[in-house]
Amino acid sequence: MTEAFGTRLRAALDAKGPLCVGIDPHAALLDAWGLPQDADGVRAFGRAVVEAAAGRVGAVKPQVSFFERFGARGFAALEDVMSQARAAGLLVVADAKRGDIGSTMDGYADAWLGAGSPLEADAVTVSPYLGPDSLRDLMTHAVVAGKGVFVLAATSNPDGEVVQRARTASAAGSDVSVAARVAQETAAIDDRSGGLGAIGLVVGATVDRARFGLDDALLSGAPLLAPGFGAQGAEPADLRRRFGALARNVLASESRSILSAGPTGIAKRIEERVAQYREAQGE
Repeated sequence: MTEAFGTRLRAALDAKGPLCVGIDPHAALLDAWGLPQDADGVRAFGRAVVEAAAGRVGAVKPQVSFFERFGARGFAALEDVMSQARAAGLLVVADAKRGDIGSTMDGYADAWLGAGSPLEADAVTVSPYLGPDSLRDLMTHAVVAGKGVFVLAATSNPDGEVVQRARTASAAGSDVSVAARVAQETAAIDDRSGGLGAIGLVVGATVDRARFGLDDALLSGAPLLAPGFGAQGAEPADLRRRFGALARNVLASESRSILSAGPTGIAKRIEERVAQYREAQGE
């Protein structure tokens, strides 16, 4: 039986620290790295990032769209990169942001979380905006399969607040933000009694989570994926300031700030950032 995702994530965070390296082979970076604008280019890019990340961090996060733009060959490249990463002992968070209903979500669950699937990841990002209950079967599948899910809650893009801070009635009848309602719904089906659960939330490092109603009690035991570090402005020292007692449950996602070091400099840049996070955590 596959070990629970929360258990594996806890071990990775404790051993390697919070840094999660994004694999984002967008056009400008491919040019900067001297790689072609095709599936071979994104494959080479992804494999180089995995090689640099292996043994230095606990997790990587490939952005699916940058592979998807090259069609079937792009997806084949993504399969290769994710397989290499998992074989290297890295947790793979597929940044796919899928969201739908019924059998469509079952298909996404099989694609991204199914054992032996060509696109098998350790966790996937999903969108709850067709209703949190639309994700219930996928989240249940993840828990049973030892996989993880990160549900968008309070994202790092400023215009996300329009939706995520909107008020809605909670299951208990009280008036809460959409982000808080999402957090409540995910907590209701996740077992966090033994530590980190399988169902996490995306909470940006550049947002004031109190404005979204996301307090420590509501997020207790939830894995947190935090975009916004690096190029978007948040620094390692902000990890504890933004997340307080929850900081040790956070995957701090960085992409451009690391990838801009280029193929020959990325390993050193990762080591530098890992050291900065450890210093900020007092280690």
